[in-house]
Amino acid sequence: MKTIAQQLNVTDFPFIIKDKNGNRIYFEYSDGYWFKYEYDSNSNQTYYEISTGYWSKRKSNKNGKETYYEDSTGYWRKREYDSNSNQTYYENLDGFWIKREYDSNGNQTYFKNSDGYWAKYEYDKDGNQVYSEDSDGIIVDRRPKVTFTMKEIAEKLGVAVETLQIKD
Repeated sequence: MKTIAQQLNVTDFPFIIKDKNGNRIYFEYSDGYWFKYEYDSNSNQTYYEISTGYWSKRKSNKNGKETYYEDSTGYWRKREYDSNSNQTYYENLDGFWIKREYDSNGNQTYFKNSDGYWAKYEYDKDGNQVYSEDSDGIIVDRRPKVTFTMKEIAEKLGVAVETLQIKD
């Protein structure tokens, strides 16, 4: 079977065809080795094939983030994202998965994977990580330590210092 370039008697290589959006949809070398590409309406690649028979398919969300991938070897993976485009879930053919959670600022606050590893994170108001803890027992605490005198506590509570009691 003749390649597209051979059918068109092309002599100038590499031979490239692009779609109306400028995306490469066909590429061929002079030796007949070729690549085919397809895209969705947002120019996200949805299909790729080469002359050796290898192919891959992709799906993307409205933000261009890949949500599903599979190829001719049988490999596949899927991803999920929150409304801020943070990846919240990943899974692949091998059964390996990752779950993530984020705060309203996009900082990752929780991580867990199918191997049983997990980690928690806390951040200050400036987005700096101040605390982490994981399933291996590693804790890193950079939270500021706050201390108050009895007088400061009494003032904050609006009571006399004499009414405060320290209990063991």
